[in-house]
Amino acid sequence: MSEQQHPDLVVGEDGLARPTWAAGDPLLRAYYDTEWGMPVRDEQGLFERLSLEAFQSGLSWVTILRKRTAFRAAFAGFEPDRVAAYDVGDVERLMGDAGIVRNRRKIEATITNARATVLLRERGGLAELIWSFQPSATPEPRSYADLQSQSPESVALSKALKREGYAHVGPTTMFALMEAVGIIDTHLLGSHRRGTSGVWPAAPLD
Repeated sequence: MSEQQHPDLVVGEDGLARPTWAAGDPLLRAYYDTEWGMPVRDEQGLFERLSLEAFQSGLSWVTILRKRTAFRAAFAGFEPDRVAAYDVGDVERLMGDAGIVRNRRKIEATITNARATVLLRERGGLAELIWSFQPSATPEPRSYADLQSQSPESVALSKALKREGYAHVGPTTMFALMEAVGIIDTHLLGSHRRGTSGVWPAAPLD
C-alpha cells in the first residue's frame, strides 16, 4: 500500500493501517480498533451514542471519550427511563459537574431525547427507527476528501427523529452516528478495520 494511494492512512508498528485520526492518541486508537463502526442495535447503546454525538458537536471526539466514564455516571449509564425522569434540579446538578461537557442546551436535549426514546417504544423503538435508514450501499473512501459530512439517509433520519420529539439531531450529527454504529462503513479502503463490522463487506482494492 503506497502513501500516495492512501494519503490518510498510517501503518503502525503492529503493521496495521489506520486513518491518521486514530493512529496517534492511544484512546482514539483503542476506540477505532475495537468499537467505532461496529454494530450497535440495542436501545440503551444507541441512546448513549446519540447523546455523545450531540455533546461532541463543535468539540473533538477525543474530548468526549476522555469524559465518557463521567458522562455515564452523570446520565445513569444512559438508561432512558432514568434519564427521562430528570428534572430541573438534575439539570443544575449536571451544569455543576466538571467531568462532563457543561452545555445546558445539550444537557436538556439529552433529557428530552430520553423521554422521546421511552415514548418511541410504542412505535417499534429507537433501534428499529435508526436502523431503518441503512442505505443500500456504503461509501468506499480512499481518503478523507472522498467523505461527505451528511447523506440523504442522515438527512431523512434527522427529520424522522425530530418528528418524534428528539433534539440536537442534525443531519451531520446523524451521519456521524451512522458511521459510529455500523449503519454505514466509512473506514478508509486499506484500513485494517474495513469490512469488519459484519454489516458491509470489505470493498476490493484495485
